[in-house]
Amino acid sequence: MSDLQPRAVAVFGATGSIGTNTLDVIARHPQHFRAHTLVAWRSVDKLAQLCVRFRPERALIADPTCENALKKRLDEAGVRCEIGSGAAAVTAAAAHEGVDTVVAAIVGAAGLASTLAAARAGKRLLLANKESIVMAGELLLAALREGGGTLIPVDSEHNAIFQCLPGGRPVLDRVGVRKLILTASGGPFRGKRREELAHITPDQACAHPNWSMGRKISVDSATLMNKGLEVIEAHHLFDAAPDRIDVVVHRQSLVHSMVEYIDGSVLAQLGQPDMRTAIAYALAWPERVEAGVGSLDLAAAGQLDFEAPDTGTFRCLALAFAALREGGDATALLNAANEVAVDAFLAGTLPFLGIAEVIESVLEELPAQPVVDIQTLLQRDDQAREAARRFLRCHC
Repeated sequence: MSDLQPRAVAVFGATGSIGTNTLDVIARHPQHFRAHTLVAWRSVDKLAQLCVRFRPERALIADPTCENALKKRLDEAGVRCEIGSGAAAVTAAAAHEGVDTVVAAIVGAAGLASTLAAARAGKRLLLANKESIVMAGELLLAALREGGGTLIPVDSEHNAIFQCLPGGRPVLDRVGVRKLILTASGGPFRGKRREELAHITPDQACAHPNWSMGRKISVDSATLMNKGLEVIEAHHLFDAAPDRIDVVVHRQSLVHSMVEYIDGSVLAQLGQPDMRTAIAYALAWPERVEAGVGSLDLAAAGQLDFEAPDTGTFRCLALAFAALREGGDATALLNAANEVAVDAFLAGTLPFLGIAEVIESVLEELPAQPVVDIQTLLQRDDQAREAARRFLRCHC
């Protein structure tokens, strides 16, 4: 890379898995990247430890009640940086003139405002918060056009597709693309029947066989909702109609996704199941840097297996496709209902199979409406969450 100055990177969700992996890559290349801003929800101790190591110019904690604790920890550690808290401060940080790259890795709908702010400000946006584009794909793409920034997906599947397309995000028809093929590990319950999933515990659902992830995304992987959200994300990122997006289960998680072209060619991106590959590619694009990831030994891997997903057992994937085809804000309603349902499952108040039931009930209760603006979308998000909670009160 030939940057005269290291790129100033703001990491939103710095204490999560994507955030810590991003900082690992940054630490390997201080001549190319520096951690300018670190943002966390309320993990004061973890954020303070990262500040001690990376010495950012700004540290933000989303929960205002945690700001004094963060200030005390940083004072004790001798770290001098700007400290702030609250939603407004977090959103403003995404558009700060001192930042040129924003890693959007806040989990859930909470990351929407800062992601949109980064897009409008023309930042290089590394998108790991899939909920932002699932909720507000049209608004996010409009904000990118307005700001003139660059969006690079960090999800391993979309990053793989980005790598397999000429120019990253071309018009698919112009480059002869027939289909985008997203791979899914199948999660910890691949091959199981519905009756075997009746008494699944949160710890079992979070025990992913290949990836180390947070609890919410681990549950989404177990239900295949994570793959459903990725289908919606691929639709917006690459302007692909639902019938041009396929999902195949690939238990080894070595093929991260594929692109099928009209001449019969299929290009695949392979690598170890390590998020640092996608993060390093997104940070350095259009160049590449070392990510700390080992080589892929195909001979040792043996065989690569593929199978169709079982949408009868794992109904969340089918619900995601249905919401995408319905259009409007149906995908935002789906996402909101899923967040409430997963929270209830992790709290032990909803069975694993009940997650899909909650989502389906919300989609049936609230017909889709056109996406108008962020305020209306957030109101609809609130309506979907209340509908989900009402279902839980009546059925659990």
